[in-house]
Amino acid sequence: MSQNEPVIRNVSDTAHWAAVYRARESGRPGALFRDPFARRLAGERGEQIFAALPARDRNEWAWVMRTFLYDQLIAEQLRQGADLVVNLAAGLDARPYRMPLSSSLAWIEVDLPGVLSHKEDMLRGEKPACALERVPLDLSDVAARRALFERLGQRAARALIITEGLLIYMTPDEVGALAGDLAAQRGFRRWILDMVSPGLLRMMQKRMGAHLSRASAPFKFGPEEGPGFFIPFGWRPADVRSIARTAVRQGRAPLLVRLTSFLPESNGRQGSRPWGGVCLLEKQGTGVTTL
Repeated sequence: MSQNEPVIRNVSDTAHWAAVYRARESGRPGALFRDPFARRLAGERGEQIFAALPARDRNEWAWVMRTFLYDQLIAEQLRQGADLVVNLAAGLDARPYRMPLSSSLAWIEVDLPGVLSHKEDMLRGEKPACALERVPLDLSDVAARRALFERLGQRAARALIITEGLLIYMTPDEVGALAGDLAAQRGFRRWILDMVSPGLLRMMQKRMGAHLSRASAPFKFGPEEGPGFFIPFGWRPADVRSIARTAVRQGRAPLLVRLTSFLPESNGRQGSRPWGGVCLLEKQGTGVTTL
């Protein structure tokens, strides 16, 4: 990395950054998950980004809890009969290789061609546990993604959508449009996503905004409505799990988070409260009681 080069060059670099946190967790005694591929996928670029960013250790617990919660919810949904997993903006996620999955499960990874090409090179010779397919696609191409969703929606009766770390880089209008496109497919039944409150969004923008703005990848999405944002677009919250509360239960929360964990929990509007969570959404009309 040259002195004049931005720490984060583009949104794809954030995948290398996230992989470093998974690698660090995997090396801990008593790790909450093991990702033996994370260090390889993060590569030198990921280590450079991690070393250059301020307060890199301060927020590690939140990255780890996000991955842990996604793992939990994915495993639960597969036990309940999800027959297709569609990972949008899959980045350098290695779940098809590291999770105990059925060989008959179809898992689709969608991301930019460069990201998927790098992943294929790094994992060449490794065998996924499930039937893995990669689709190079820019999700901002609305016509192309709708065509893909229609094709995939016809393949499954109980598809699970994953958007880990994606929505925060989109505007509310863009998120709403994506939600509507997903809801239009009969076979897309559940959706796991992560989101933050307006208060936490402002904190993240203050800490990391300059680096991400230089990469044309600013943090944007932190709706006032909380998980209820998705209701007008055909989805309703079925399970909302606080990242901070999960960290407290797992003994990983820093002191300030432990102190604020005594405040009443809320799965609705969050306002200025610094809140982040991982949410399971259910397509409306499919019979699950709204929280």
